[in-house]
Amino acid sequence: MEAFKAELEQAGVGEILYNEPLSNYTTWKIGGPADILILPRGKEELLSAVRLMQKYQVAWTNLGRGSNLLVRDKGIRGVVIKPHRGLDYVRFEGSLAIAGASYSFIKLSVMAGKEGLTGLEFAGGIPGTVGGAVYMNAGAHGSDVSRIFKSADIVLETGELVRYGPEDMQFSYRNSVLHEQKGVVVEATFELAEGNREEIAATLASYKERRLRTQPLTLACAGSVFRNPPNDYAARLIQEAGLKGERLGGAQVSELHANFIVNTGQATAEDVLALMTHIQSTVQDRFGILLVPEVLVVGER
Repeated sequence: MEAFKAELEQAGVGEILYNEPLSNYTTWKIGGPADILILPRGKEELLSAVRLMQKYQVAWTNLGRGSNLLVRDKGIRGVVIKPHRGLDYVRFEGSLAIAGASYSFIKLSVMAGKEGLTGLEFAGGIPGTVGGAVYMNAGAHGSDVSRIFKSADIVLETGELVRYGPEDMQFSYRNSVLHEQKGVVVEATFELAEGNREEIAATLASYKERRLRTQPLTLACAGSVFRNPPNDYAARLIQEAGLKGERLGGAQVSELHANFIVNTGQATAEDVLALMTHIQSTVQDRFGILLVPEVLVVGER
């Protein structure tokens, strides 16, 4: 590991932080330390980092905005890569929106609307990055990334830079090939359509108003905790099971939206996991439905 660290520091891979608390990088404000956190500022730095990890066989984890992620209390061994400022960009070419991995997915929807391009309105309430949205096939309001996805440039764990199209990504509900084939999205291209700027803005505004009214956005949370089961809603099941406001340690089922767990101030990952398990068992006992987590759980047990 010392030889790896020495070469890493000489390679110009961006900012390198040691034993960095990941609670600073997740929207839940929860998570133990990463042995090494790398913040690459562009494609070449990201490529160099991944190739070095491949050379030294160092385990690594990719981190976006941390908005759909629970990092365990002991943190993450090896390296965490978080694409940084040099990958925070967008440009438009006709009906195409081309954005870097660390660009805000919400901001992308707003910028597309200002360009008079429709198709990204659903993203107006998804608080992640473009890279994370592609990884998760993020969606809302009856649409998702797969509906507008054209291509993505991805650094695979082998250090190879590839361009994947829709078929390569194998999108399904909140899932993509990147859950099985390890890689980091560098840039994504979305195919949009011409629309009316005022109508797009009105749609985004209505989604924002509804989000502010129904979601606990003033508290540390990670969005929807469980996937919606077929033809139903996780929030409805959790609420009907009488779990709104249920609390374990510092973690609480939101009083506003039953499919959100909020950090009331001092929640640990174990608090959240215990509450998730309690929700699952209660809903299964009541309705015979096992809720499947939508949030990703990573880190050392």
